[in-house]
Amino acid sequence: MDKPLYESNPILDKLPKHLKQFIKPQNYEDYSAIDQAVWRYVMRKNFDYLSKVAHKSYVEGLQKTGISIDQIPNMYGMNRILKEIGWAAVAVDGFIPPAAFMEFQAYNVLVIASDIRKLENIEYTPAPDIIHEGAGHAPIIANPEYAEYLRRFGEIGCKAISSAKDYELYEAVRHLSIIKEAEGTPIHEIEEAEKHIENLQSNMGEPSEMALIRNLHWWTVEYGLIGSVNNPKIYGAGLLSSIGESAWCMTDQVKKIPYGIEAATTEFDITKPQPQLFVTPDFAHLSQVLEDFANTMAQRKGGLSGVQKLIDSKELGTIELSTGLQISGNFNKVIEHNDSPVYIQTMGPTALAYHEKELIGHGIEKHTQGFGTPIGKLKGINLAIEDMGPRDLKAYNIFEGEHITLEFEGDIKLSGKIITGTRNFQGKIVLITFENCLVTHKQEVIFESKQDTYSMAVGESVISAFHGPADVSSFDLVTHKISNTTIKKPKSKKRLRLETLYQRIRDHRDNVDTTISRAKVFEELKTNYPNDWLLSVEIYELAKKSNRQELAEAIIAHLNQMKLSQPKLGQLIDDGLELVDKEMADKTH
Repeated sequence: MDKPLYESNPILDKLPKHLKQFIKPQNYEDYSAIDQAVWRYVMRKNFDYLSKVAHKSYVEGLQKTGISIDQIPNMYGMNRILKEIGWAAVAVDGFIPPAAFMEFQAYNVLVIASDIRKLENIEYTPAPDIIHEGAGHAPIIANPEYAEYLRRFGEIGCKAISSAKDYELYEAVRHLSIIKEAEGTPIHEIEEAEKHIENLQSNMGEPSEMALIRNLHWWTVEYGLIGSVNNPKIYGAGLLSSIGESAWCMTDQVKKIPYGIEAATTEFDITKPQPQLFVTPDFAHLSQVLEDFANTMAQRKGGLSGVQKLIDSKELGTIELSTGLQISGNFNKVIEHNDSPVYIQTMGPTALAYHEKELIGHGIEKHTQGFGTPIGKLKGINLAIEDMGPRDLKAYNIFEGEHITLEFEGDIKLSGKIITGTRNFQGKIVLITFENCLVTHKQEVIFESKQDTYSMAVGESVISAFHGPADVSSFDLVTHKISNTTIKKPKSKKRLRLETLYQRIRDHRDNVDTTISRAKVFEELKTNYPNDWLLSVEIYELAKKSNRQELAEAIIAHLNQMKLSQPKLGQLIDDGLELVDKEMADKTH
């Protein structure tokens, strides 16, 4: 029997199949001792700095969510603790489509990219990794107000309509994140990928709902500040997990702006530090801005513009009529009259639903080639069909067995023999089924059924339009293929030996094996790995703790030499040594 990809719990059990397809095993044993050292360095540095500048929920949340500073979190352990606050975490395959990412949030599930950044990208990586997700997102959700904002954001965000260009940009960013974290990718290839993203970003046209809500997500969940403009604290996961940017963002070089709905139209560049950040006075204000934005979305406005957004997206979407009837499919045509849709058409598999539940007999097996229907009022009649009682329907000859011609506003005519009507829970008619049906617009035939029956949707107006199907079980949405986010090359003998050295120092620190000679490890490191700085910092820590002053001074001399030949490492080395010295000083006081 196959081993399950992940250990489930009551929250994960509720996930629909199309979300479960993105989950992959964490494979904890794949983390090397170097990976663990990278995690420990970032977390120790962050904890030291962020305890002063992050929102108080961060430090409290680290404890509540069981995230250790010394080792990469195990998803199983995290889930045991997260369920206490009504959440769960799953490992996913790097970047996943924005709508899926948000839908996970709607189910109170935190998605965590289980890969970890390379030592070379220790300060920042555009690729989602476990430092960003586990150390950035997880701690803050221990705050109930923020957790509810995140859940509601997911609920609204997964209904946002994308444009075809959004998907192209998503693929380009995903590609960049993969090659940037892959070992040995030529610089020119990374530069080409970055240039491609820049070109796409500057030619996006009118931003889609998904682009706008993604901006809100970026300026709050990823890069948000909280408090006053003059004295903000950090809560955004991108800042909490970036040892470079968390310090940079607190300087006067980064402009601080009060957070409001204008953040939705403020674009960002994932490859560069942010020139400005938004400050919310409190977490409740985030939810207010989110609701204000939701009021601008087609999900709440419907109408002709909502249908047009779905056509432009070229993706599976749903419109809801005033009767509550929902039509899900790929919309490709709308006929309008006086700025209102009077006929809508889908192509390919389409399903009809009511209250997110597929209508029996109206799944994609019935509507394989698409679905078209008139909507709106009948010409010259003030009473909409949906508001007609049995007597009204009879007066207008709308009942079983009648051959009838219905003339709608906007020159849409439908003629045929009525077979039956389908009603909703309130008894309102939502579908009328005909045989020998002909639908015309002016002189043009837009639909004709000879053998098959035809169902006309009843609805005076389109009250909602949103991304995805009404009933997720109507369509086969399991199409994602798991691929490795990072391109992993086989490790060389030299690399494996370096990992062994890291493991030895880790074992010594954890009292697993205290017989290891730290001086010998340092000598081998200096001879065979002259450019590796992090393990030298770890050995320095052990030397200081055991009062091996001579070894500590030899390490300092080696690292100072390295700083001269590789100035970019200077700050990282200094910060690592400073942390050790500070800890030692704290212990002696």
